Amino acid sequence: MDSFPTIAVISILVLFLANNIQTEAQLSPTFYDATCPQALDTIRTSIRRAVSRERRMAASLIRLHFHDCFVQGCDGSILLDETPTIQSEKTARPNNNSTRGFEVIEAAKREVEKICPGVVSCADILSVAARDASVAVGGPTWQVKLGRRDSITASRSAAESNLPSPFANLRDLISNFKNKGLSARDMVALSGEDTITSRI
Repeated sequence: MDSFPTIAVISILVLFLANNIQTEAQLSPTFYDATCPQALDTIRTSIRRAVSRERRMAASLIRLHFHDCFVQGCDGSILLDETPTIQSEKTARPNNNSTRGFEVIEAAKREVEKICPGVVSCADILSVAARDASVAVGGPTWQVKLGRRDSITASRSAAESNLPSPFANLRDLISNFKNKGLSARDMVALSGEDTITSRI
């Protein structure tokens, strides 16, 4: 299990991103305790099922969450499809044919909707899924603050300009991560996620 240290570092950095990119909502780990008490167990079961089918999916879900948070905050905007009024972030250069796991988040959302229709946001499901994916492959766990609202907009242009480009030079990458409050060391760990995807 030589990928454990890397997945641990990446998971911690995703947690840092999720907790430090500003949000207007007051988030709480007990947000759904009264309105959907089985939400977290339902998401966990769905994510474990997906990772047991394909272990590589754990890294993909963490990366999906990272790419969501890096653009407009952890708002689920990366999950939005193209519409006449939305230019999807899915088709931005750093995401196109690169991010995966959308169907896993959709499956978890379907399961949650069965027990609590219209209560749990997709943004929260994605945040919880990243944590549960880490745990499913022996990585760290952390407390997820809940209560995010789903974005009704996406920004392909923001994804193009904010997400690290695979063609960026080192100086640009360091600057890109520094703008999010992350160090060069953090950048190396998060960028290294791509290499562990095929090793898990």
